[in-house]
Amino acid sequence: MPAATVTPYGAWPSPISAADVAKAGIQLGRVAIVGDPAAAETWWSEARPAEGGRQVVVRRCGDEPPVDLLPAPWNARSRVHEYGGSAWLPVPDGAGGHALVFAHWDDQRLYRLDAGSSEPRPLTPEPTEPAGWRYVDPVPAPGGTHLWWVREAHDGGRVTRHIVAVPLDGSAADDPSSVREVVGGSDFLAGPRPSPDGRRLAWLAWDHPRMPWDGTELRVADLDPDGVAGPARTVLGRPAESVFQPEWADDEALHAVSDRTGWWNLYRVPADGGEVDALCPREEEFGVPLWAPGMATYAVLGDGRLAVLHGRGAMSLGVLDPRTGELTDLDLPHRVLVPVLRGAGSTVALTAGGPRIATTVLRVDMASGESTEVHAAADPGDLPDPAYLPEPTDETLPGPGGREVHALVYPPTNPEAEAPADELPPYVVFVHGGPTAHVQPSLDLEKAYFTSRGVGVVDVNYGGSTGYGREYRERLREQWGVVDVEDCVAAGLALADQGRADRRRLAIRGGSAGGWTTLAALTSTDAFAAGVSYYGVAELLRFAEDTHDFESRYLDGLIGPLPQCRERYVERAPLSHVDDLSCPVLLLQGLEDEVVPPSQAELFRDALVRKGIPHAYLAFPGEQHGFRRAETVIAALQAELSFYGQVLGFDPPDVPRLALSTG
Repeated sequence: MPAATVTPYGAWPSPISAADVAKAGIQLGRVAIVGDPAAAETWWSEARPAEGGRQVVVRRCGDEPPVDLLPAPWNARSRVHEYGGSAWLPVPDGAGGHALVFAHWDDQRLYRLDAGSSEPRPLTPEPTEPAGWRYVDPVPAPGGTHLWWVREAHDGGRVTRHIVAVPLDGSAADDPSSVREVVGGSDFLAGPRPSPDGRRLAWLAWDHPRMPWDGTELRVADLDPDGVAGPARTVLGRPAESVFQPEWADDEALHAVSDRTGWWNLYRVPADGGEVDALCPREEEFGVPLWAPGMATYAVLGDGRLAVLHGRGAMSLGVLDPRTGELTDLDLPHRVLVPVLRGAGSTVALTAGGPRIATTVLRVDMASGESTEVHAAADPGDLPDPAYLPEPTDETLPGPGGREVHALVYPPTNPEAEAPADELPPYVVFVHGGPTAHVQPSLDLEKAYFTSRGVGVVDVNYGGSTGYGREYRERLREQWGVVDVEDCVAAGLALADQGRADRRRLAIRGGSAGGWTTLAALTSTDAFAAGVSYYGVAELLRFAEDTHDFESRYLDGLIGPLPQCRERYVERAPLSHVDDLSCPVLLLQGLEDEVVPPSQAELFRDALVRKGIPHAYLAFPGEQHGFRRAETVIAALQAELSFYGQVLGFDPPDVPRLALSTG
């Protein structure tokens, strides 16, 4: 490594390009152990920016090379809740192998792809309106001739959801009546699970205005001879208790995660109702917010024990004996474990990673503790030298009123450069979306793109984030735009007060709900010199009308119910306070976004124009909520870096100059 040269922060030469970030943007999703666990056959999904964000299902058996099961242009991705979830499932094909059943992105119909076939065949009929019948969260129904799915039906603006039985033989492709409704009656449904003896069905249900992390109910019903659920009984959960991931322990009881104590812990739940038993009560989280149906933090092993993800902030993988409550953790070299856990016998599969480790599909033998890497999202040779990758510190920073603010701090990191002795680095406060979500120290070349150039990053798990118990995430109740802003400002100022960041060169950026916090911070404080909003919320009244069904009542908890709190909606909105804004803003937006429509960015842009504030608005055709195409990722990152350079006073090399406008 050559000796470091003295170069101003932000202008450090970096080997990490925006194209590298896009190339490394492959996201590993759902995993499955297929067939006999001893055969070591694993399937998983990959979202590939180079293919327009297409979700591909990949298979690997033992030491054989990975094989794409799903040829282009097929795309295994659901539109349920607009965020999707589990969109595919392997099913026995009757000849000793497995077929792939999946929801196709373009039309949202279900298809079956048999081994040796190159063309999937439809299992569900054409919906009455384009992509109007959407499917997620599949599970085999008793008898093996059907799959149960959660179906979200769109009909002229009305949205309904049912658990439905879809025949595997293709007989429903032209006959809508062959898709049988099993359960309905709730605004939202998730996690259908048949009992081992096939006599009962368990599932999660909740209704507007609750979100699944506010309150859900675990329901159980007997199945009639036609496989339709009878009267349901609630065995766990209530409006202020969030239940997550039911799984049957045996024919008479279930396991499920509940936050009834303030922490998502595991319980044994009698199927006929009655007292529940805590399996391992701790002030730790054994669950996560159910943004995408099919998420899983535990798996039932062949001997009745449970493989569990648990922790406060970061999660560990352990084995829990439900009879004794004994929990034994495994020693894995990964700081990040993703809640897509699946098990078979004594083996589990999941994805895992770390700040300098690419996200990887793992198989873990829970008996021996040995782990095997099945596939990594990026080959080590395709990643930058680890010396250019920042190693974040997990810190608790001082917040307003003495409250704690959790954050990950990524310092400028480049072995070839050092800044002048009298210069402090600019820092960007990253604000995660959700807002009911959590950031972890995963390998993120997007952050390294900035830190390798001398721009520090602090990623904030502000009040309202998950991973620290219900009380911490309830800090945001009716306080969105207040607590999140205060905590993000506090994180940036804490680094400046500690002499680690330049107080005059703090910026803030976020996507979706993080974009809201960014715009709210810019219009209500003077802490930041610049801000970048990726598809962020700018006002609330129109947003409440325009956004999709899943989050259409989210604001009831974050701000307050309408019409009672209408004045608060107006007062809290960044759009109402553009006159208090004096720093430049960059807005980036996908034009097919159904979660935060382009109108939000356009309203804020128009307000910036009226006031003459320097800004840029970049709109990307074909992008939804979250950028998935390589060309979009490249353009957005280069624009963001150029924007910071112009505003914060450094000259980033080899980046096209973003044109800023005041009119």
